[in-house]
Amino acid sequence: MNAPLTPTSLAELAAAVRSAPRVLAIGARTKPRLSAVAPDVALISTLGLSGITEYQPDEFTFTALAGTPLREIAATLAARGQYLPFDPYLIDAGATLGGTLAAGMSGPGRFRFGGLRDFILGVRFVDGTGRLVRLGGKVVKNAAGFDVPKFFVGSLGRFGVFGELTFKVFPRPAATLTLRLPVADANAATQILTAAAGARWEIDALDLLPSADAIALRLAGPAAALPLLAAEILTRFPGEILSAANADALWADLRELRWTFADGPLLKLALTPAQLPALAATVRTHAGRLHVTAGGNAALVSLLAPIASLGLPALTLRGPGPLWLNAPASPAIAAAVKTALDPENRFPSLSA
Repeated sequence: MNAPLTPTSLAELAAAVRSAPRVLAIGARTKPRLSAVAPDVALISTLGLSGITEYQPDEFTFTALAGTPLREIAATLAARGQYLPFDPYLIDAGATLGGTLAAGMSGPGRFRFGGLRDFILGVRFVDGTGRLVRLGGKVVKNAAGFDVPKFFVGSLGRFGVFGELTFKVFPRPAATLTLRLPVADANAATQILTAAAGARWEIDALDLLPSADAIALRLAGPAAALPLLAAEILTRFPGEILSAANADALWADLRELRWTFADGPLLKLALTPAQLPALAATVRTHAGRLHVTAGGNAALVSLLAPIASLGLPALTLRGPGPLWLNAPASPAIAAAVKTALDPENRFPSLSA
């Protein structure tokens, strides 16, 4: 395979797409299975397309080039008391904005505020004919045309190559507090996840930890209110309040996927809390590790070797094995969008 093309401007990006019959964009390759394609597919690196091109703190929006590292965006937002509420993964590992969008990687914060799809406003991208196209806008109140930018979340670069992205952001909460709630098994975890998700506490994040013996419940808001909420929660679910340092370390370890096996597959799954016990049993049988997030509606699974099936739709982010496991049939609209944006099939298929 040839070295990736390295455009440094949007015009060069469009030219790079036109330069080969089959292409795929890559970022920092923190999720390498997503860019493991046939040798005849030319890779286009977006790392030369980096930087925040527009930031309006008063409007709570920013626009950045697709290869911009998330750490740069997070630092810029933090300086103005703002953040990305969907808790993107692999910030320290160098993940880019475009790669995160293409992979659809939303973290624990999606439980309260929603994921990537709820924060993207606009995108400039190069389609399969090599045209630079703009969809969406740069303001929150934008109702022009179909909301196609949301369709790019989790698209794996199969509809176009991202050049520039616009997101809305939120004010960073005044304080956070994390509870650790021990659980005996996956059935007990499911009961707590379901009950807590439906309670009135406006929980910020609700995850089953990879240790499988506890749930992490994060609260966010005014500092004076959090201990009162925590005390109420602990009267219903036994547990403890973590120190700020321990809580920060816990969420950082989850964000950077430090709990995973260095080698072997890493899978992203969608599930419901009711499916958690069966999934946990399967993972345990194969000596794997499991992190359940978003109140039991999403999971990451780390294994030492590929397995034929987990019984749920899964996307392989890292390691050998098929890109998809138990992939549901693509809706007709996906094929229609693919045809409209990539009539020459320049990008890999949705299943490859």
